[in-house]
Amino acid sequence: MQTKTIGNDLLVTLEDRFDLETTLLCGQCFRFFPCGEGFRGVGLDHPLTICQPDDHTLLFRGTTLQQFETLWRGYFDLDGDYAALRKRMSAYPPLAAAADFTPGLRVLRQGSWEALATFILSQNNNIKRITGIVQRLCQSFGDPLGDDLYTFPSAQRLAALSLDDLAPLRAGFRAKYLLDAARKVTGGQLDLEAIADMDTDRAAQQLCTIHGVGPKVARCALLYGFGHADALPVDVWIGRILGCHFPDGFPAELRDCAGLVQQFMFEYVRHCPDALNPNT
Repeated sequence: MQTKTIGNDLLVTLEDRFDLETTLLCGQCFRFFPCGEGFRGVGLDHPLTICQPDDHTLLFRGTTLQQFETLWRGYFDLDGDYAALRKRMSAYPPLAAAADFTPGLRVLRQGSWEALATFILSQNNNIKRITGIVQRLCQSFGDPLGDDLYTFPSAQRLAALSLDDLAPLRAGFRAKYLLDAARKVTGGQLDLEAIADMDTDRAAQQLCTIHGVGPKVARCALLYGFGHADALPVDVWIGRILGCHFPDGFPAELRDCAGLVQQFMFEYVRHCPDALNPNT
């Protein structure tokens, strides 16, 4: 990885390919929007405008090297060895096709509370509606960052609210689950830092003590917000993939990165439903 300051911007050149659009819009985060030649949004409660001149280059607008090192390098998982991951996947034809379809996909490393709250709101929902709910939540209860951007509201901020307060978000039944999560975190029943250090099964059990949180939401939160690469969220699509190609689960040698593998498969099957053909 090489970095170069150009005026107020930082140009980062990567050895491996990177697909910014797919990474930001594939349903793992809901805080970035197309803006001119790139994307504008918020990650880790900091605003960012980012562009992609080519498959190996990212341009961070108005970003210092220190900001890149402390925030964005980790957020975009730029030190992750995705070339090695794709090579491991290539031993299995269905996974090889997925790896080839979006070789520049990355799994973001978001904040633990934001990921947990966001995926509570994602239940039985689609990307467009989730994005709208999250945007209204941040506009209503986050802190302004300028340019109509806001921080993600803290658990403490949300714990003090009522269902009536959340009604304008149009989150439906999910609102009461969000409040329960915020109150458990604020009240100390859930220690998010401790959960990050637990093994994935135990961590998922802890998150499932939140009203309305089941295994899929818990593992989404662990994958996208707690750094648990082995956390495997199984939704309808992934369940079908496993049923067609891996009825006993992903191969044992991939289970330490099963969550990363499923992200490639999820993106692939969304665009190539023939992947659900067991003869593919």
